[in-house]
Amino acid sequence: MRLAASLLLAAITVASPHRVLAQGAAPSPIAPLSAEQLQSIDSFVAAELAHQHIPGLAVGIYSRGTILLARGYGQANIELSVPVKPETIFQSGSVGKQFVSAAIMMLVEEGKLSLDDSITRYFPQAPPTWKPIRIKNLLSHTSGLAEYESDERTGPKGPFYLRLDYTEAQLVTKIEALPIEFRPGEKWDYRNTNYVLLGAIIRKITGKPYAEFLDERIFKPLGMTSTRLISERDIIPNRAAGYELKDGQLKNQEWVSPAFNSTADGALYFNVLDLAKWDEALYGTRLLQQSSLDRIWTVYPLNNGKPNPGDYGFAWEIGKQNGHKIIHHDGAWQGFTCDISRYPDDSLSVVVLTNLDSGHSDPSLISHVIAGLVLPPLLPAKLTAISDTEPSIAATLAKVLDNISAGDDFRSQTTPALAALLTAESRKMAQHSLAPLWPGGTLTLVKRAPDPDTPGQIVSTFRLTKGPQTRLISFSLTHDGKIAELESSPDRDYDE
Repeated sequence: MRLAASLLLAAITVASPHRVLAQGAAPSPIAPLSAEQLQSIDSFVAAELAHQHIPGLAVGIYSRGTILLARGYGQANIELSVPVKPETIFQSGSVGKQFVSAAIMMLVEEGKLSLDDSITRYFPQAPPTWKPIRIKNLLSHTSGLAEYESDERTGPKGPFYLRLDYTEAQLVTKIEALPIEFRPGEKWDYRNTNYVLLGAIIRKITGKPYAEFLDERIFKPLGMTSTRLISERDIIPNRAAGYELKDGQLKNQEWVSPAFNSTADGALYFNVLDLAKWDEALYGTRLLQQSSLDRIWTVYPLNNGKPNPGDYGFAWEIGKQNGHKIIHHDGAWQGFTCDISRYPDDSLSVVVLTNLDSGHSDPSLISHVIAGLVLPPLLPAKLTAISDTEPSIAATLAKVLDNISAGDDFRSQTTPALAALLTAESRKMAQHSLAPLWPGGTLTLVKRAPDPDTPGQIVSTFRLTKGPQTRLISFSLTHDGKIAELESSPDRDYDE
């Protein structure tokens, strides 16, 4: 049965009057949602549940912490036919990092550490190459440390095999053996490794596991009674099950050892009711001084003085949506994904929590469209067919798809950076995923725009269609005709 046909809803809708604010103090709160807005949100979410094959999803919409909508859709547990409700608990994934960055800034305000401290102050057994790495490099993902959570390193033969249990000290020792990939501050590269170390630093300073410190200093003071560290052993009311989509069939999330559900890179439980309290706290100085919040939400500069290409602060990404400021982060872990998007100048925040793996669910898209259904100026553009004035690009892409379908090695046609990603295994996976669509599919241009990361380069987005099957393909060429980008993603109605 299609999920849309068996949609289960549980809702809390708050229709309180506007709060009165001092003139010029802050943007006005948003009015209660109208019946038309609620219907449009329900219809959109129902369509995405069916389109993305998401078992269950929770939405939280807040205006400066006041709940405008807290609603569950679909199923929290398929085996038991349990519907999602506002109280349903999902895993945080990397959204949990923002609580860690807040905890670090609390310790900075108390004078217990400095953002400029070398991390060797806390890890004296680390190699000398760690000495230039500062606390602020860990927070901003500019440390140069390698990613511990790679497929190779977390597999059965790797040092971080996910089925084995380790102490925090053992994990740190293993991380100390990883290579340095670039000089601190020279580049930006997202690394879960950085936040594992920040959790260890919190313990070294406070004498408490990082999650216990978060509970004491953030969760309990804010009344976030459902937010806590993951535990598969404890009895936890309203806990959702996580799922993965394998060859079109839902499977339960894969098991990992308790060690990897206790690290500070994103191993928390929460729900949309608790996140409203977190959102409200971020509009004031109850937890942190405004200067600390401003530091968290400022794009961290590289050594050359330029903003990092991830537009990343400390556990938040800072950007624009249709010209409006957005501070956001997404997360994924063990068959769960989530997104928190805050529009501070518009007094709006949207949270989307799902229980489907990141390869098949897109909570950020859902979150950003919902924001536009609340405030129309935020609504992303629709991906509909547009006139193609450069048909040679589609013709080139068609030849590349022929290469992929035939299993050919076409790396000579790509840039060195792309060629490095096109391993034999990844080309085989691409061939398998493309099989239902090519040959015989149709390419339709739905977007063409400058590449924000490469001046002068244009990215074309095509919808590849064959019968009921559809995918989006982003494709770009360098000035000398080399393939610079070739990315496939699930089809969607709206741009991101």
